[in-house]
Amino acid sequence: MEDSRRPVNPPWIPATPLSGDQLRRLSAVGSETIAAAGEVLFAAGDPSYDLFVVLEGAADVVERSGRAGERLVASYGPAEFLGEVGMLTGQRARFDGVMRQAGRLLRVPVSRVLEVMAQDADLSEYILRTFLERSANLVRRGAGLTVIGSRYDERCRALLQAFALSRIGVDWMDLEDQLDAETLLRNLQVPAGDLPIVLIPGRPLMRNPQPADIAAEFGEPAAPDEAGQDDQGVCDLLVVGGGPGGLAAAVYGASEGLQTVLIDAAAFGGQAGTSSRIENYLGFPAGLSGAELATRGAIQAAKFGVRLHRNARAVAFAAGAGKHTVTCDDGRTFQARDVIVSTGAEYRRLAVPGIDGWEGNGVYYAATVAEARYCLGKPVAVVGGANSAGQAAMFLSRTSNPVYLLVRGPDLEHSMSRYLIDAIEASPNVRVLLQTEVAGISTDTTVTGIEVVDHASGARTGLEIGGLFVFIGATPCTGWLAGQLATDAAGFLLTGHDLPGHDLPGHDLTGQVPGRRPAFPFETSVPGVFCVGDVRAGSVKRVAAAVGEGSAAVRLVFERRRADEVAVI
Repeated sequence: MEDSRRPVNPPWIPATPLSGDQLRRLSAVGSETIAAAGEVLFAAGDPSYDLFVVLEGAADVVERSGRAGERLVASYGPAEFLGEVGMLTGQRARFDGVMRQAGRLLRVPVSRVLEVMAQDADLSEYILRTFLERSANLVRRGAGLTVIGSRYDERCRALLQAFALSRIGVDWMDLEDQLDAETLLRNLQVPAGDLPIVLIPGRPLMRNPQPADIAAEFGEPAAPDEAGQDDQGVCDLLVVGGGPGGLAAAVYGASEGLQTVLIDAAAFGGQAGTSSRIENYLGFPAGLSGAELATRGAIQAAKFGVRLHRNARAVAFAAGAGKHTVTCDDGRTFQARDVIVSTGAEYRRLAVPGIDGWEGNGVYYAATVAEARYCLGKPVAVVGGANSAGQAAMFLSRTSNPVYLLVRGPDLEHSMSRYLIDAIEASPNVRVLLQTEVAGISTDTTVTGIEVVDHASGARTGLEIGGLFVFIGATPCTGWLAGQLATDAAGFLLTGHDLPGHDLPGHDLTGQVPGRRPAFPFETSVPGVFCVGDVRAGSVKRVAAAVGEGSAAVRLVFERRRADEVAVI
């Protein structure tokens, strides 16, 4: 009989034990404690928890400790530490930490861990990389949360997508093919109208959760608190959108002394956060994942005092003289003297009859470990010819064979970086089909195949696949602005010299209008509202470019204030 307490296979990718020097440096910010066998170090649902290093004895990380379905996630011995990346970003504990053998522990308060992350480059790198590996494996194995719902329920699919974007491990119990799901619902006395539900260790059951419920549960305050705001509830700088450009703007804004708030509709990282590997980002010769870039950026922003709000989707904007207001879908409002819009762009939906109903159930617009786990060992197709599609194809080729890369154009050279083209050509699992588009889709309980048309020959072919991944075009995320900012014909925001007339009314910080002035680079048609990254018309659509724009926009915020103040005088 299978041991229900065996470690998740593979386990959390156990780290190499801390070196003697690393342990000494951690000891300087922690304290030793004696722990008995069976003692609980932290429990699922705890709002925060400390870092524990085993000095003597052994400790386990356990899912559903002491209850039916208990599962051992990982075990740690001397010089190894318990924890994962959520402890650095304010998320609740999702598992129980329990002493398996009596011994000694080094206990480091999370506040001191954050100090180490900010001041000790060696330890910071070691701890963060270990946490990121553990987090990726939890997502891959679906450990942490349980979602019960039907694959045909749009609300369930949206919920799963939100967790995937937030890089949260989920065990999905599909009502359509898992009998245990219905049994569990009867035991919980949950009617069909309450679906989908989310079971979170140590927390109350969530029934058909709404955006405000998700925001409140995953480390978010119910409303903006007073930190980062003046007496009137107005911050200096509000950054809307936590992709690379938004994260850079928040880091630079706060480091320059601005009271800064950063909000994002899901998790920080944007489209880049879903990339499995970014190979051409300066300073990382081995490449880094989008999740790693996003996590590093969020931790750095918190270090400088940025108020971070995940799961805060902007739905309305109101421009004011010297004060702008952004309203989110859960009712929260944020006010700021200056705003940087970094909401990015979404991939366009594939125009194939009947495809919309299968989004999240065989049709995906991201390729992370969360989506890849549904297609293990199956053929898949990736649609697109730019870097995002190439990165997705290479990532999926690790666990799926073959991977069909469907490209509408005659080659890859005009739209994809050379390093990706070389990798694709060298991969035995990736098959490139040029001048090819999807014309139809076949389904059963999920996607089973597609029909493609070769425009060079006119031939139509059927491909058996277990997943369709789409990375075509881009639609700017500007609907929440309701046309209040000038855009180009495609809906991307115009800035600087691209604005009609090139000049703006000059507002000072008291709301007076002294005259007109030239628009600053990255400034939109509304004074004091700037725009960076993919949502900006004419942007380069590269991670490094977005980071540069975000940092430059902060400097222009100061220039804008100085210019308007001088104009008043």
